[in-house]
Amino acid sequence: MGTKIKVETKEAAPVSGKPWTRHYDPDVPASLVYPSVPLQAMLDDAAENHPNSTATIFFNRKRSYRSISEAAWRFANGLRRLGVKTGDRVALVLPNSPQFVIAFYGALRAGAIVVPCNPLYTPPELQHQLADSGATVVVALSRFYPVVKAARANTAVEHVIVTNIKEEMPRVLRLLFTLAKEKKDGHRQPFAGDAGAISMRQALSAPADPFDAGTGPDDLAVLQYTGGTTGISKGAMLSHRALVANTLQCRAWFTNLRDGADVAMAVMPFFHVYGLTVVMSLAVQGAAAMILEPQFDLDHVLKDVQRYRPKLFCGAPRIYNAINNSPLAQKYDLQSIEACVSGSAPLLVETHRRFVELTGASLVEGYGLTEAAPVTHCNPLFGQGKQKVGSIGVPYPDVESKIVDLETSEQEMPPGEPGELILRGPQLMDGYYKRPDETAQTIRNGWLYTGDIATVDPEGYVSIVDRKKEMIIVSGFNVYPREVEEALFTHHAVMDAAAIGVPHPIKGEEVKAFVVLKPGATATAEDIRAHCEKHLAPFKRPKEIEFRDSLPKTLIGKTLRRQLAQEDKAKRKTAVPA
Repeated sequence: MGTKIKVETKEAAPVSGKPWTRHYDPDVPASLVYPSVPLQAMLDDAAENHPNSTATIFFNRKRSYRSISEAAWRFANGLRRLGVKTGDRVALVLPNSPQFVIAFYGALRAGAIVVPCNPLYTPPELQHQLADSGATVVVALSRFYPVVKAARANTAVEHVIVTNIKEEMPRVLRLLFTLAKEKKDGHRQPFAGDAGAISMRQALSAPADPFDAGTGPDDLAVLQYTGGTTGISKGAMLSHRALVANTLQCRAWFTNLRDGADVAMAVMPFFHVYGLTVVMSLAVQGAAAMILEPQFDLDHVLKDVQRYRPKLFCGAPRIYNAINNSPLAQKYDLQSIEACVSGSAPLLVETHRRFVELTGASLVEGYGLTEAAPVTHCNPLFGQGKQKVGSIGVPYPDVESKIVDLETSEQEMPPGEPGELILRGPQLMDGYYKRPDETAQTIRNGWLYTGDIATVDPEGYVSIVDRKKEMIIVSGFNVYPREVEEALFTHHAVMDAAAIGVPHPIKGEEVKAFVVLKPGATATAEDIRAHCEKHLAPFKRPKEIEFRDSLPKTLIGKTLRRQLAQEDKAKRKTAVPA
């Protein structure tokens, strides 16, 4: 299908005006050729060239690329039977599973636009996403069917396709699941007789006949909703062209991937754009096997690493932290892991050090955002290029980035000076769905304004300082929560931490820290303050310390500082003055 990466000879690294390309690993090109194909062409490619290679491993059951592709064609024809037309929206409320892969590529083949949804959403959250996107079909795991049923009101949803998690399990495990877990865990949900509700098996009873839905590279492939950590969730319009571009940029970076021969750990959720592109789409492009983890169960993940020996393990800091802090990690052989890109939240220096010591893997921090499909920066993976721990690395092939002043957003900042990170490249979104004003604020003259405060060093390596909206201002001085959190993480008893700004009558704000201690560890607020005195200037030190059992996070591991701030504000309102 012509989806393989090619190097443009005119752009051999290093490129004039992009000095950072000289720090790339040797086989990474500075620029790529992006074929004019829809995203699903990568599955066509894998099924045609590597039909017998394993595509999915799910509770020890393997399916080949030929099998997954055939099922995706059946699903595409099943959607057409339901009346799905080119451009219609199909929402997925599914965990990582063969059903997600089949439904995703089947919907694209039918010409539909996929709307991935977080399965843990409440009915009001899901209702907003379904109504805003205009989805007419929802594909849902049976366990989540009651939420979908409650969320359908006042939406355009006409059909719900329901699948049970056990349908893709091996036969013996399926029987055990039916007896021991199905009813207890809420997977057995009646839907027969409900308007428009059918089983996925019914949808898959259609023939596997290929057809051309007429989808072009500039058409929308995915409406990917932002996490809503800084406000209401918005639908980023990601075209086939953008997603193909970012998949190929990722493939260029992973120089150790061999077509049809490697294994990737798929624990990052596919409903999030990081898991969608850097795990699923990259694996399909390289015909790699995906070890599908429907949830992050540490013991299960470690067993699967030892059994199936994945080479790639892209994840989030919370996953690497969990492995670092678990005695279980010492019981398993994790040495197969070669390449890990950490995304979705800042990778702290201590997390990096301990994971590399434990596994011997190359773990690097990358950076991306929903609006860029998502990856834009990364540290070189294999050390021939320079890795800088604590930075997000350098721009991907064909990506440009600048740091501009926070006041006018026009003046480029010198190396080392903080400003807003802006970028442009072939993987940017077309805009926010039905939100032209917000699109105009975010994309200006072809540049995407990220809302992240960053610095760049003379070699082009970028470091994220913090979110623009979460900066703390103490007596006129800028304090970045991440800097405080980095200091807290170096305390031997601290497992997790977050910093926010709280009101102060004279300083405007001061720093408050939320701390989670490691199991069995002890520390007092005074211990934490004394530790911070060694690492932080006086105005950056937390004046208040609150110990917690856990911190609120998104499913992909991003700490919800905004929620902590709201909880703290509510607590202060109700506090009785002494």
